[in-house]
Amino acid sequence: MPEQLPINPDALPLAELTLTLARVKGLLLTEEKVDRAVQLLAEGIRDAFPESAGAGVSLLDERGRRTSAGATGPLVIQADQAQYELDEGPCLTAWATERTVILYDTGVEDRWPLWTPTAKGLAIASAISVPMTAGTTCIGALKLYSTEAKAYNAATARPLEKLAATAATLLDNIQISEKPHRFSRILIDTLTHRDTINRAQGYLMSQLGLGPDEAFEELLHLSRTSRQSLASVSSEILSGTRNTTHDRT
Repeated sequence: MPEQLPINPDALPLAELTLTLARVKGLLLTEEKVDRAVQLLAEGIRDAFPESAGAGVSLLDERGRRTSAGATGPLVIQADQAQYELDEGPCLTAWATERTVILYDTGVEDRWPLWTPTAKGLAIASAISVPMTAGTTCIGALKLYSTEAKAYNAATARPLEKLAATAATLLDNIQISEKPHRFSRILIDTLTHRDTINRAQGYLMSQLGLGPDEAFEELLHLSRTSRQSLASVSSEILSGTRNTTHDRT
């Protein structure tokens, strides 16, 4: 799919992102809660990419539920909530796979058949989601939504990935200092969810002779055609209740 470049790669919003990180880092010296930090992060991302309709940061709550801990407006909250309720969407895919996910055009997108109609109903035409990884743990994802198609590409991803890596470490430190036991149950659930997908990907690689990317694309295909989440499809593959015959014709 051809990429459109709405953002000049020579004029990336590094100054705004650096300022955002400085503000988040400042919370390490205060008694502010993590919610304030992620809200600052969401607002900073929005300010750095003013062409976007909204920005958000998703983390896990204390009960292991996915929630928009920081959002710049109702559009982000509604788009994210639909992902959590339907258990699919670009943010959740970025989170589960620990890969940047770019949605170029909801008009032709078919990776998330349940969520995409909701996005179109909110006038969302494109989006980008970047995982937030602290050490070896993915604690969430940050995202941008646009009402214009092809608003994001690799030029957008580069500064967002740098921001996400640093912000994840800062947020993880804030959460640890706020509640040392915060992630004990959550980490088990999250790692189990991601491990299931990774093991199913490995199974397809060995059984069908696929490479890593091809195996993951096959998982996405099975998820789309069955209208189930990646985790559900992966569980069925591993339990032997789903046919894994490689037929994409």
